[in-house]
Amino acid sequence: MDDDSVATLVHAFVASRVDYCGSLLIGVQRKTTDKLQRVLNSAARIVSNTCTFDRGLTHFRRSQLHWLDVVDRVRFRVCVQVFRRLHKMAPKYLSTYCQPVSGISGRRHLRSADRGHLDFPRVKLASYGGRSFAYAGPSNWNSLPAYLKYSSLSLSSFKHHLKTYLFSFY
Repeated sequence: MDDDSVATLVHAFVASRVDYCGSLLIGVQRKTTDKLQRVLNSAARIVSNTCTFDRGLTHFRRSQLHWLDVVDRVRFRVCVQVFRRLHKMAPKYLSTYCQPVSGISGRRHLRSADRGHLDFPRVKLASYGGRSFAYAGPSNWNSLPAYLKYSSLSLSSFKHHLKTYLFSFY
């Protein structure tokens, strides 16, 4: 088995397990995401055939494997779900959670309506309210640059540009 096939197998298995229900991890404490980050780092060590204390693993994981950190993977998944909802590719029950500000009467004159922002509810519980999709989806969407929100991108093109945008912070 060559190195590329090992990398593909490890990525397919580990990424599918880490990403499974990943959107439930939005806004969780850092100690929770650090555990999953260690799993990704271990998988990267297997692929790169490096030891535990070797340097450069983060650079290898990002530049060679093109893996986002766990926190960014969660953000990626939530933004893709909002994109699917806005382009009518998501389940109907999500439609109430992603309302454009421009579609709400009385708010059409706001600057946020012109920027393609979504409306999100006020959070009553600081511990759990910000973790709900009703809040986290629109707030993550509103933080994206305009070229990701306004353009008529396909889903695969949106994913590509979103991943590139998230990698620009490293």
